[in-house]
Amino acid sequence: MAGNVAGERRPDGNPFEGNRSRDYPLPPLERSAGSLMFDKAARELGYHPFPGPAANASRPYKNPLGVQMGQCTYCGYCEWFGCGNNSKASPQSTILPVLLKKDNFSYRTGCDVTRVVLDGSGTKAKGVLYRDLEGREFEQPAELVILCAFAHHNVHLLLLSGIGKPYDPVSNTGVVGRNYAYQITSAVEVFVDELMNPYMGAGALGQAVDDFNGDNFDHGPEGFIGGGYIALWTTGGRPILQHHLPQDTPTWGAGWKKAMAENYLHSTAVSTHGNVVSHRNAYLDLDPTYKDIYGNPMLRLTFDFHANDYRMSDYLTSKAEGIARAMKPRSINVKKRKPPYSIIPYQTTHNTGGAAMGDDPRTSVVNRYLQSWDVPNVFVVGACNFPQNPGYNPTGTVGALAYWAADAIRTRYLKRPGPLVQV
Repeated sequence: MAGNVAGERRPDGNPFEGNRSRDYPLPPLERSAGSLMFDKAARELGYHPFPGPAANASRPYKNPLGVQMGQCTYCGYCEWFGCGNNSKASPQSTILPVLLKKDNFSYRTGCDVTRVVLDGSGTKAKGVLYRDLEGREFEQPAELVILCAFAHHNVHLLLLSGIGKPYDPVSNTGVVGRNYAYQITSAVEVFVDELMNPYMGAGALGQAVDDFNGDNFDHGPEGFIGGGYIALWTTGGRPILQHHLPQDTPTWGAGWKKAMAENYLHSTAVSTHGNVVSHRNAYLDLDPTYKDIYGNPMLRLTFDFHANDYRMSDYLTSKAEGIARAMKPRSINVKKRKPPYSIIPYQTTHNTGGAAMGDDPRTSVVNRYLQSWDVPNVFVVGACNFPQNPGYNPTGTVGALAYWAADAIRTRYLKRPGPLVQV
């Protein structure tokens, strides 16, 4: 349930969210045992828990394009896998089936776009170069090029294509690769006597509190800016992937197996997702040494968490620990985020920045319509447009920006091709 519809605050929704014109099209997913325990504990502490919005269909649903979706069966696989029940609102299942019926639509699978081809002036795109599975290179002519791959790949294509000035952290000039930011996470594992079923879940099945996100609380006494949400997600406890274990559990052998057997059905985790602020020394550029299979320089990421990130994350973790203890567990295991940053333990895939949007070409890659300042018939869509990474995952905002850019292309650019923002 939405928490703010036409100015009306709903008690079971998020009271901190912005004003919505209408409610969600479907009710929330069914609550898991862990999320009900989290809800009760958070309310006892005076917080405002709400069911996390999900792209899983909680009921049979036909979307506005006429695609029928099935009801989620909580199989526990959809977080990292495709949905055999057609319950997950991925573009592959909710938009492509409609596009495939159109005579003017086609697509190529198993292909890598390697460059945007520019004309002699360097200010107009003529198309793209791509390679198929056999390594053959083709040039696809185009009057309009839209980069809408993963955030990093969009930036990689801009750098390889010479669109926009590459960012230089030493001189603090240039824009492509600038404003990279990540998320910072932590968790408190909770071990209870009650029987749980972590295997049955959905990719976004959970209960969250927004009391410590953004500007929803007073940062003054805390010594940091930003914030994040705290939630308990039941996404599906694949046995090899999920192994919540009490502190001092052996890392191998009979002791590890015994602890795993005793705790798998009696454990869950309260997690935090916090924002990360962009810094001058966090950026993307072309690697001077390593090349990909096509001989192109690979994309290099330079990043580490900063003091503000750790202070904010420690604060969120302390609040998550309070909720965990209010769940009356037999024990907990607090897992703070500690330096240095490492890609080895999975954290999130929510990378942002590198092709930031803005109102000044000196500090941004695209304008407010996601149109390249340098090559007006190139639009760049994705989390790479974010100048900072907020406490929430970027997907919802990426979708909103995609609609925003598509509307500008359709209603303005196609009628009069050229820059949509004058500088």
